[in-house]
Amino acid sequence: MSQQQEYISGLGKDSVVPPEIKGWNWGACLLNWIWGLGNSTYIALLTFIPIVNIVMFFMLGAKGNEWAWRNRTWRDIEHFKSTQRKWRNAALIFIFVIIPLFFILIGNLLKGEAFDKSLSAISANQQVIGLIGTPMAADYFVTGNVSTRGSGGEASLQYSVTGPNGSVDAYVFAQKQMETWSLYEVVVYSEEFAKRIDVVTSK
Repeated sequence: MSQQQEYISGLGKDSVVPPEIKGWNWGACLLNWIWGLGNSTYIALLTFIPIVNIVMFFMLGAKGNEWAWRNRTWRDIEHFKSTQRKWRNAALIFIFVIIPLFFILIGNLLKGEAFDKSLSAISANQQVIGLIGTPMAADYFVTGNVSTRGSGGEASLQYSVTGPNGSVDAYVFAQKQMETWSLYEVVVYSEEFAKRIDVVTSK
């Protein structure tokens, strides 16, 4: 009996799973429900359920190969392995390239006038200079939100500022009136030195 006849795929529980395909599946683990749709393994949709999704993350990695073999018809073992390698590569690109680029893009969108003014205020603050030194630079990632309504708006930002002696986390609240951004609250906090510095305060 040939290998292709012996190891039958696509018959659900009646499939015969080749021992050599068993093992961890990074594509199933990292892309979970997307991989599930592409491999007719709809149990992966359980990743949408809170708490259950944590278990499914590991289950898909451990059982993904076996489930995919049972749920889809494959030409042969090499066809299966080749397809799963493509899923693995896609997952790695998604995790290590696309997601970081997404956060960099969002961070750049938040780096507007409110961000520039807050960084200038932080860089000129003598207490911050004494704590982390100069020159200072903001990290790539900026989180928060900026909303505008006509000539007004609000910005709530968080980012890290690094100097030669360490780094601090910056928390910024700014308002826009008549097309001009004004800083209302700028606080930096150093976890390393357990120190808070009020750079700008509305109190």
